[in-house]
Amino acid sequence: MSVQRGTVIFAWILLLPAVLYVLAIVAYPLVDTFILSFTDASLKKTTNWVGWVNYQKIFNATFAEVIFRTFIWTFFSVALKMVIGTFGATMLNAAVPGRSLFRLLTMPPWIVPMAIGIFMWGWMYNGQFGMISGVLQRFGLVDGPVAFLAYGSTAFWATVITDVWIGVPLVTIYFLAAIQSIPKDLYEAAWTDGAGRWYRFRRITLPLMVPAIITMSMLSLIATFNSFDIIWILTQGGPSGETTTMIIDTYQTAIGSKKYGEGAARAVLICIFLSLFCFAYFRVTRRLNPEKRA
Repeated sequence: MSVQRGTVIFAWILLLPAVLYVLAIVAYPLVDTFILSFTDASLKKTTNWVGWVNYQKIFNATFAEVIFRTFIWTFFSVALKMVIGTFGATMLNAAVPGRSLFRLLTMPPWIVPMAIGIFMWGWMYNGQFGMISGVLQRFGLVDGPVAFLAYGSTAFWATVITDVWIGVPLVTIYFLAAIQSIPKDLYEAAWTDGAGRWYRFRRITLPLMVPAIITMSMLSLIATFNSFDIIWILTQGGPSGETTTMIIDTYQTAIGSKKYGEGAARAVLICIFLSLFCFAYFRVTRRLNPEKRA
């Protein structure tokens, strides 16, 4: 046996525990869910093979609205996180007194347990004793209590704002690290040439942040697309399904209605969408890194 072949075998032996872990935790549930999506599995004792019936049930006007709402919810949530995170990172990188304290103050929304933060926002959205409604009435902007979670349009944006509040700190810190990794010589040369702050940000900071922005956008997109806690705790998909996203609909079908086969079909569709997102991400990153094209 050659030394090179022995090295390869030894490497696979070291990787074997990780491979078995991935197969047991990821691969097996995926395959099992895919098989389950072709059955009429429910609480009844017998499970029958029904083929594509569960997928045919998905493609209707109601579920099309759920898909569209999921993409809109994800788009605005991720876009706001990226914009606010970029602005916040730029401000935190500025040479101002007490900036270390400001950086520390950005973390509580991310450090606070998610459920507690969501319940806090649910309290603030309450029409009778919520802070937001009270402030609006105080300044005469509304005539009476506003129950933000009782109406579809306001409930939708309430969940978006809550998701942005939870996600912005991590995005800000990540972008701050990206900004601080940019060579200072570039800024000094631009400053010597008389370039202003906006020009330096547009020509130096933003272009060199593109890889970090793309990576964080993808991570945030996957997390937001799969976000369950925020919507479920605030509205449970209501009112009248106006905040029901694909993950909420999957839970309501599989767990709420005990239609495991139909729920599995919805889960497979979510997996397909996320796989397409990841494929697009890898394509973009390969274009940004010419060294990896070969």
